[in-house]
Amino acid sequence: MQRFAKVSIFAIAMLWAAVGACSVRGANAPGANPERQSEAEYDLARDYFYKDQPRRALDHCRRAIELDSENANALYFASTIHLYFCSGRLELSDPDCRLSDAEAYVRRALHVNDTFREAKNTLGQILILEKKYPEAIAVLEPLTKDPAFESSFLAWGNLGWAQVLSGRVDQGIESLKSSVTERRFCVGHYRLGVAYEKKGDFAAAEQSLSDAVSVEAPECKNLQDAWEERARVRVQLGKVADARADFQKCRDIAADSRAGRACVEALARIQ
Repeated sequence: MQRFAKVSIFAIAMLWAAVGACSVRGANAPGANPERQSEAEYDLARDYFYKDQPRRALDHCRRAIELDSENANALYFASTIHLYFCSGRLELSDPDCRLSDAEAYVRRALHVNDTFREAKNTLGQILILEKKYPEAIAVLEPLTKDPAFESSFLAWGNLGWAQVLSGRVDQGIESLKSSVTERRFCVGHYRLGVAYEKKGDFAAAEQSLSDAVSVEAPECKNLQDAWEERARVRVQLGKVADARADFQKCRDIAADSRAGRACVEALARIQ
């Protein structure tokens, strides 16, 4: 599962990419009631997160929740920050990566607001990382049919991934095809490539993985797992020179990550 943690977190990050810069209010303004103070702390949490200070952001999220235990946005953001700690070099092995805390916070957010669709999608993603695939499918399947969820491609992508990882590859492929109707969803293309590879359809796998790394966005161009996966598929197709180039790209993105180390080892074997 560590192999797939980083792309899973990237899918969550797409939900936050559209969130604009927030105004920061004084959390301790005289006469402020707890709910307003909680919202101010939540604003501070977002501000620090977008300034690449996730630990300070989490501290302010916790303060927001202490002030108002029903601040669903703060609860949800606390969950996503915990998941962010799972996306670094150590991925799921990072001591700060605590999936149980991420799950607890997002469930609390849903307890406050059971129509919080982004939180439902995130809960499904957490359950996938915890290898609770039937539970994830039960959460995500209704979400794909919810016309009010504007980011339904993410729910399709997570549902398809849960299906693939649980052995329901054909169903997973159909769900993942629905996710990549959003053409820029490179994680969906990557997952679809993995699914085709599992079926032994290496030509389709290569095409989907090429679609993943061809999206004109830095996070897609640097989706390291996709470069590694395409290299391995190209080895199966006998395209050794192309595979070597993909392994080199994978290594150059980050040689000390799990994928980077695997690509370095693969290069040593095929050169």
